[in-house]
Amino acid sequence: MKKYVDVILPLPLAGGFTYSLPDDVADKVVNGCRVVVPFGRKKFYTAIVYHVHYLCPKEYEVKDITSLLDEQPILLPTQFKFWQWIADYYLCTLGDVYKAALPSGLKIESETIVVSNPDYEADQPLPPSQQALLTALSSYGQQSVTHLEKVTGLNGILNVVKQLLDKEAIFIKEELKRTYKPKVEARVRFASEMNDRQLNILFDLLKRSAKQEAVLMKYIELSGYHRGEMMEVSRQHLLQSAGASASALNALVERKVFEIYHAEIGRLEDGMMKTGELHPLNNHQQEAFSQIRESFQHKAVCLLQGVTASGKTEVYIHLIEEALKQGKQVLYLLPEIALTTQITVRLKRVFGNRMGIYHSKFPDAERVEIWRKQLSDAPYDIILGVRSSVFLPFQNLGLIIVDEEHENTYKQQDPAPRYNARNAAIVLAGMLGAKVLLGTATPSIETWYNATTGKYGLVKLTERYKEILLPEIIPVDCKELNRKKRMNGQFSPLLLQEIRQSLERKEQVILFQNRRGFAPMIECKTCGWVPRCKNCDVSLTYHKGIGQLTCHYCGYTYLVPRSCPACQGVEIVNRGFGTEKIEDDVKMLFPEATVARMDLDTTRTRTAYERIINDFEAGKTNILIGTQMVSKGLDFDHVSTVGILNADTMLNYPDFRAYERAFQLMAQVAGRAGRKNKQGRVVLQTRSIDHPIIGQVMQNDYESMVCAQLSERKMFNYPPFARLIYVFLKHRNEELLDEMAQVMGERLRASFGPRVLGPDKPPVARVQTLFIRKIVLKIELTSSMAEARKLLLQIQRDMIEEPKYKSLVVYYDVDPM
Repeated sequence: MKKYVDVILPLPLAGGFTYSLPDDVADKVVNGCRVVVPFGRKKFYTAIVYHVHYLCPKEYEVKDITSLLDEQPILLPTQFKFWQWIADYYLCTLGDVYKAALPSGLKIESETIVVSNPDYEADQPLPPSQQALLTALSSYGQQSVTHLEKVTGLNGILNVVKQLLDKEAIFIKEELKRTYKPKVEARVRFASEMNDRQLNILFDLLKRSAKQEAVLMKYIELSGYHRGEMMEVSRQHLLQSAGASASALNALVERKVFEIYHAEIGRLEDGMMKTGELHPLNNHQQEAFSQIRESFQHKAVCLLQGVTASGKTEVYIHLIEEALKQGKQVLYLLPEIALTTQITVRLKRVFGNRMGIYHSKFPDAERVEIWRKQLSDAPYDIILGVRSSVFLPFQNLGLIIVDEEHENTYKQQDPAPRYNARNAAIVLAGMLGAKVLLGTATPSIETWYNATTGKYGLVKLTERYKEILLPEIIPVDCKELNRKKRMNGQFSPLLLQEIRQSLERKEQVILFQNRRGFAPMIECKTCGWVPRCKNCDVSLTYHKGIGQLTCHYCGYTYLVPRSCPACQGVEIVNRGFGTEKIEDDVKMLFPEATVARMDLDTTRTRTAYERIINDFEAGKTNILIGTQMVSKGLDFDHVSTVGILNADTMLNYPDFRAYERAFQLMAQVAGRAGRKNKQGRVVLQTRSIDHPIIGQVMQNDYESMVCAQLSERKMFNYPPFARLIYVFLKHRNEELLDEMAQVMGERLRASFGPRVLGPDKPPVARVQTLFIRKIVLKIELTSSMAEARKLLLQIQRDMIEEPKYKSLVVYYDVDPM
């Protein structure tokens, strides 16, 4: 009887697709395996099987799968359940979840391959562009369009390909491209069976070739031949150990003494690593540890609210140790890749190679190997990673730690699924019977509300490690200083004095400015012209280092003009300041200091993060300037001064969470000061010296901030008293978009009534040439979310099915941050 499979494709399409199984693989395919399937005319995709059955669809002709990629499933049953929850809750498709969940190396893509026609003969000279493409094919053989574009340097290469196709000078075919390649190692072995008598003869022959003799002797030692073991020996290790060149080994290969072969090896660290003992907890930490254990007896989720530098990480380590003793796995989530550098060192010291690290700055091949290792009989016991780590396969998960749980970087913004890793981790733990610990000094208001109303457990750690005092926070009124002309650029006299004194004492300084680049914008002083992005509704940010204006939304760049294109004036001035400008100014003010900058521009690679943090830790850097990256749980011993250069940019953001975020950012940045040796000082520069948040940050009065925010949110029906869903509509035609947004708003009101607000323009109303409109939907906690989602998906489908609106992009952002 013919077998069929329902599969998930890595495409944003609703529902699954059914394919038939050829007889030769029908009994080998199981749920969770990957299969290659044809889709459309010439495309092939890697699909994941989620149901094997005998029912043939009546609506369409069923195609066969092309090939089976796995003998064992790469997805566990719970992962399918988790994927389905993500798709349902965040109003996206299973294909969206699949694209986000699997490393690229586990997905095979179809790619257009160009092949030359050996029988083609031109009857007249070809244009230079066509000849260049054919020459490249004769030199390199069949190539992808992407590679041909690189080697020929041709613009509009698709037109050239089409012209040659019309002449039948070339053919194209669709080939499957495997992005993951196993790592292989060249190894050495005897070319044939060898005994002692043959070895003696061989040594006699090599007496005049000292280098070859040395290689042979070293091989015998490394392989354990004389002990009767015959271990594998890598070519590189043999040459290094023998101190010989490749020519000596190649000569032995030519003599048929050795042969070179290749073996697949892992990219991950294996074997035992020397580890140390756990540090004992102090009385406050021990009390918190005991309270967390007790909370886990009754509740699945517990919040640990510990002031900065209270030693939360040490409590985590003891909880991890306890989970491992119970034979359980642990997932340790961090909001930022930069944090993994420091935490890795601390965890490796205790747990060695029982821990794996998983995030996007690692090569894709390594992430594939971690995925496969987690499915093996010897998986990592601990995974340290960022939000995508929740998708890894866990066979026996017992504990999830979400460090700095308040951070908005746990929320995926684009593309779908727009999931919150903190909330997803809580759901995953529920499916697997694991416990979740949320840790932070400044909890999100939703988490605090859940903890204080009894949904979560709550444990507080109010004393800093070794009873070091919280930093002294000194506010500075920049508005008044500017009026008196006492500001030196962006620096108040007090901040400059504190920096100078810290440097004299051989201490370190952190300066926080939550905006990267040199200046947020440039402006013509004569006519007020401001360069704007041609694709987005934003001004361009000036980056002095690369001498360009850049859009931080789409990447569009524009050379800095020498004169104003509007009035030809030459007085073009900077407005505002970013981290790059601060770096320039600090180097001028303190030429003797070593300065580093940590923002998105300087941390494009994994090693960049590590270098900046390691240099600051080692004291090679005196002053570190950064965006919010420097606020997230980094632990430095010798920071005595922290400068918050402009608190107002955080306070004046048009969002109901602005005050909460401002408090969290300022409190977290302040917490970097005076962590190990003495009380630190924080200079907080603001034009809003009387703002309530400034006073609450100075007193570290988190609860006053929360109480004020909760009363306001209850009045206006915002989280945690309601659920929010943002509806985004995008289109290239603004007039048509406005019409569609009004229609969408009316349809939503017909189902949801006064819960619907908008449509309105968001703060940035055009990104990457698409105009944007936003509708806000507030749903009471008592309402059925399942019913709401059903209505929303139906309205979305009805809109895009209308011919007039088929090019409209509609998507939902559930629980936006």
